[in-house]
Amino acid sequence: MSADKDPADYLRALGEAGDGPHDIATAALMLAALDHSARPLQPYRAHLAEIAEVAGAELRFTRSAMETARALARLMAGRYGYEGDRMAYDDPQNADLIAVIDRRRGLPVALGILYLHAARAGGLQASGLSSPGHFLLRIQGKGGEALIDPFNGGAAVDPERLGGPPAMSGPAADNPGMFEAVGDTDVLLRLQNNLKLRALQTGARARALEVAKRMVLIAPRRAELWLDLARLNEQAGALGAAQKAYEACLSLAKSGTALYNDAALGMGALKRRLN
Repeated sequence: MSADKDPADYLRALGEAGDGPHDIATAALMLAALDHSARPLQPYRAHLAEIAEVAGAELRFTRSAMETARALARLMAGRYGYEGDRMAYDDPQNADLIAVIDRRRGLPVALGILYLHAARAGGLQASGLSSPGHFLLRIQGKGGEALIDPFNGGAAVDPERLGGPPAMSGPAADNPGMFEAVGDTDVLLRLQNNLKLRALQTGARARALEVAKRMVLIAPRRAELWLDLARLNEQAGALGAAQKAYEACLSLAKSGTALYNDAALGMGALKRRLN
């Protein structure tokens, strides 16, 4: 998939390709580019290429997963200065990869995407985890694995003692599923969901609708995203677009499920409005 494509075309092709693995940092860059149409992307591509080159050279000499995790932290937090933004955690810039690269500050998931990019360039298997509230990643290789917290300087994480901003509730033992790996599309959706939720919290419904469209673009087979898009379109008065989104949800959702029933109810109410 060529990074020289128009960002929307690149993301559409990514969505059609399935859940990945993807060139996840380039995908996040393309998502950010939709908000920076006048900004040249070459400096950001060059930065990602430099990270990959340095990671490929430095991580290959480590002898264990924990040693690799420390080397990754030295690279991303030490050499490049990436840190979690504790002062303005909810700033939307923290989920915009262009702004994250400019500021060297971001949300856990945005920083995690850069760590995933570096780890994979270093020949490691790396994936995001389904940990709620605070994005973590797992690297595998060198005869073992390690959990990494990109928000806290790439620190290796003891699964029994999770914490740090934002605080995570409950010990890991209470929720074994929180350490399941998720696909790259899920990581990108998590990044976008941060933007959508912040827009809704501030009443910026037009912005939330725009982000919801992007989420469908990169994950067109997710019925729940189409239902969300339908509702946001309906609230915006875009009834034709809402109807198409409800139809897409109904075509993807399994009949009889709560999701299908919600979409059917929404479609029925919308048709009554249109008649």
